[in-house]
Amino acid sequence: MIGDVQDVIESAIGGQNITRTIEGRERYPVNVRYERGFRDNLPDLERVLVKTPAGAQIPLGQLAEITLASGPAMIRDENGQLAGYVYVDTATGDIGGYVEQAKAAIAQGLKLPSGYTLLWTGQYEFQVRARERLKVLIPLVFFIIFMLLYMTFHSASEASIVMLSVVYAMTGGVILQWLLGYDFSVAVWVGYIALYGVAVQTGVVMVVYLHEALDKRLRQGGDITERDVREATIAGSVLRLRPKLMTVSVVMAGLVPILWSTGVGSDVMKPIAAPIIGGMVTSTIHVLVITPVIFYVMKLRALRKGRLRVSGMTL
Repeated sequence: MIGDVQDVIESAIGGQNITRTIEGRERYPVNVRYERGFRDNLPDLERVLVKTPAGAQIPLGQLAEITLASGPAMIRDENGQLAGYVYVDTATGDIGGYVEQAKAAIAQGLKLPSGYTLLWTGQYEFQVRARERLKVLIPLVFFIIFMLLYMTFHSASEASIVMLSVVYAMTGGVILQWLLGYDFSVAVWVGYIALYGVAVQTGVVMVVYLHEALDKRLRQGGDITERDVREATIAGSVLRLRPKLMTVSVVMAGLVPILWSTGVGSDVMKPIAAPIIGGMVTSTIHVLVITPVIFYVMKLRALRKGRLRVSGMTL
């Protein structure tokens, strides 16, 4: 009898697919159930007839008590334990800072009963996971860059100076990030890594130009004076002026439109583009002014110590 009641509830009230219609390449199910007037309220549901094995028709209200009761839309579990979700939609972009403040407030005003645990998930969980991954990737990236610089210059001091001096090139990214109101996030750190790579690359090319200009003077022979070092530095810097400006122009032309974009994915691309755009401005000053000054000071010190030699670096 219970099976008969369940069949009526499934087919007459909930509906049951009995066949499908074929219209070209489209398929549509045919669902049969009682009209809305026979199942619209509790009294109507109680009059739904259930057929017994003997052939009698008995109203559903005589076989079961029909009531309305509120309950969870879905029973969720996490690691074998019942779980309840509280959704929070914040207006801030600093999800990490918001969660830390919320944790402090909950710790002061809420004492969890025994057997209850409180976990934070969603974007915050993804951010924490990405932060832990960046703790490994960022030092690894810097180490790889240092090794590439060492293989290029064959000098740990020059490689270290180039890496440390490039930090100045990133100040423009920090300023633009502050002006636009972006908090530090995974996307922003990705932008800084990309900016650091571009700044190091252009700085290396500048150093190679400077070495070529100085090596050309050293191969001519004769006594090398401080004026010769300065003139070689100026000559190498002038040769690098046009390529650097072209690099900055291309990068700016490609990334500036992203700051005005409003389409899908713009919320991720804008924090990435902001540090790069701001950093390219200060990177230009760094490569065209600061890098030649550092090179001049280093080679001037080597000249005074009698260690100035042809490097053999070429493009």
